[in-house]
Amino acid sequence: MKKRSSEKKRHVVAWVNKAEWDQVLEYLYSKDSALQRFALQRISAWKCRYANSCPVAVDCTADLVRCQVLDRSGQLDGGDLVLLYGAALVRFVNLITERQQGRTARPLRRLAGNLNIPEWVVDLRHDFTHRKLPTLKWCRKGCTVVLEWLQHEYWSRQLGGGPNEDWESQSDGEDDEEIDLKRQDDELIAKQKEMEAYKNARELLISFEKEQYQAFDGLPEDKDKNLWPAPFADMSWLLGEIKQFALESSDLLIDVLLEDGFLVPTVEQLETLGCDTSASSSPTEPRLPQKFLRFWMPLLKMLNSPPFVHLLLEKLFVELKLLTKEQNNHRAFYLSAWISEVILCNSNKFEYHYETKGQKKARMKDRIFVNRIQLRWQQLLSACLDAPCNSTPHLVQLILDDMEHPLPLETRQRLLQLCSIYTQNTHSNFDPSPEQKQQPIYTLESLHEKLQHSRRHSHPWHSRADTERSESSQEYNWSDVQAEKAKLLRGSPWQVCVDKVLWKNYPLGKVPGQSDDPSCLMVENYSSNDCL
Repeated sequence: MKKRSSEKKRHVVAWVNKAEWDQVLEYLYSKDSALQRFALQRISAWKCRYANSCPVAVDCTADLVRCQVLDRSGQLDGGDLVLLYGAALVRFVNLITERQQGRTARPLRRLAGNLNIPEWVVDLRHDFTHRKLPTLKWCRKGCTVVLEWLQHEYWSRQLGGGPNEDWESQSDGEDDEEIDLKRQDDELIAKQKEMEAYKNARELLISFEKEQYQAFDGLPEDKDKNLWPAPFADMSWLLGEIKQFALESSDLLIDVLLEDGFLVPTVEQLETLGCDTSASSSPTEPRLPQKFLRFWMPLLKMLNSPPFVHLLLEKLFVELKLLTKEQNNHRAFYLSAWISEVILCNSNKFEYHYETKGQKKARMKDRIFVNRIQLRWQQLLSACLDAPCNSTPHLVQLILDDMEHPLPLETRQRLLQLCSIYTQNTHSNFDPSPEQKQQPIYTLESLHEKLQHSRRHSHPWHSRADTERSESSQEYNWSDVQAEKAKLLRGSPWQVCVDKVLWKNYPLGKVPGQSDDPSCLMVENYSSNDCL
């Protein structure tokens, strides 16, 4: 009995003998297409003998070698070859990693990593399945690498005995299940720690607010409550706790700060502080109420550091971007106002040559930081343009004015003009030059300006007083306006539509009576000034 148990398991194979096996292996990895075809024919015979139990590695090798044979024959074009290589590579990754999957699905990258399959091969398979097809060059490279892997991991190991595909063992799957359980436990512990840290951050900030409200209520009625008192001893201890927390997790602290009720105040909080928002309620140029700014000033001055300021600005723009699809003007206003406040603290645009020491001290008291910080201007500009709102032109202007290496004047003007068009706001600091007034027409406002400009130049016999009076009253006859528009477009392929059309029934880019021919709106000769 012991002799039988110690005997090696015997396998029925499809090849006649070892010599046939060696021959097929040699021909498969030959550079001669004729020899490779012969090897493929022998594998076809093996499949007939194996029925449905042909080794996966043999099947994948035959598919990849067949791709190389057809590639060298020159009978297929590049697109056909890419699809052919793609099918073979996708089958290889799926079939080889299939037996590694346990009861729960695991990422292919990890399974392939356990088998020493290059990660970029799995990415190649992902591109074939879900994305744009790779180039033929990458397909050929993937085929070569996979064939080398098959030769090393399967074909070379069979020379010493029967088929023993170690990479198909089930034990690896069991080990992966244990790893998955441990990973899930680690993730649960990490999530619990994060929740505890979040709760701690909220408690610290709420304690800060309570201390500030108590200090505000303790001020005499006859004293200006804009002049916030110095922190108490308890407040100094609390600020030290918050600073220590920021050193450990400033990312989480800023996330809590940007929640409603902290840097974004509620209506009740503003009423409690007696903030007058009427003087700073402009959505295009937001500014923080002075009392609210001084409420948070002790905390922000204590946390002040270049890394904290960089992270705060980044988070502010991220939160502002989330509001692009929501109508939350209150939150957007205060997020924009904090961005504006931070950038203005860093600005050297304004020079105060004639202020007294007392005036300078009062001005510096309301600044989060005094010394200039080297901000990431390109990153800030991209983040600002990526989060459009009513105050975007104002914020862009602040960033452009304070950049260490400013953009060319023409580029800045065009950028501000595009921001104003996109947000439908007129930027107060933007005054287009006469050259820019000759720019292409983008909006109805620019069309009206061009009409007025053309009217003044085309009728020089009209007195200036009459022109100004007519412009101010805006009592133009509709027919006259349409006639002037048509005159401007005379000789142009564009025409003014005077019919009453329900444009909401037409998608963007579609006009009434337009045929389905995509070339119906193409014009041979037109200038940029004709674009309406």
